[in-house]
Amino acid sequence: MAKRPSRSLFKVKGRKLNASKYGRILKPTQRLRRLTIVWADTSGNPYNTTGFFATVSTTSGRLIQRARFDGFGVVVFSRISTPTNRDYIVRTFSSDGTQYREVTVPADNAAFVIIP
Repeated sequence: MAKRPSRSLFKVKGRKLNASKYGRILKPTQRLRRLTIVWADTSGNPYNTTGFFATVSTTSGRLIQRARFDGFGVVVFSRISTPTNRDYIVRTFSSDGTQYREVTVPADNAAFVIIP
């Protein structure tokens, strides 16, 4: 079970910042800047994809990039900024080149989960 913070933290008084004054420095920190693909099973657990790789191409078939998965089922395509402005085709391969999945990632996405 998660540990709850002590009650003393709730009694701390802070000051409220004017967001318009600090707009340049107060930006979201969890924004995904590049297209991120997660390969997970039906219960949401990511696969161990060490050695796997994926390719991304346009719907017309032009290859844009090939990238490796990390050990936690995540691949980041550094050449595609987010949110995407067009549909992309993502193909996943094992280390020996066997194609496992082919999915179409719709436009206006920063991340996509492949679930078999």
